[in-house]
Amino acid sequence: MASKIKKAGHALTPYRARVELSPGDAVRLTRELQEMTQIDLAAASGIPQGTISALERGRVTLGAERAEKLARALKVHPAVLLWPKPKLNRGGPDDHALDRDASRVNP
Repeated sequence: MASKIKKAGHALTPYRARVELSPGDAVRLTRELQEMTQIDLAAASGIPQGTISALERGRVTLGAERAEKLARALKVHPAVLLWPKPKLNRGGPDDHALDRDASRVNP
């Protein structure tokens, strides 16, 4: 059971539902945030669109050389694509609590 956190007289229960990103998820998410299609990314990186599709679906491994080409095209550090271990909230009840109290630190 999640522990309670006292903050300004209120008890908050940390939200634990998380999702981890794979390298393919990181490529797709970064590409979409930059409003690029797979074809746009293929043209910018020199990596075929079919390979980018396979990377995003987890059917092909990313590797350092591909990560460098994609990172350059996406204007991010290769580590963002190779090791996307930050965990993201998946729409839980604490999302609004985090908006109200940006100084709260997740355990």
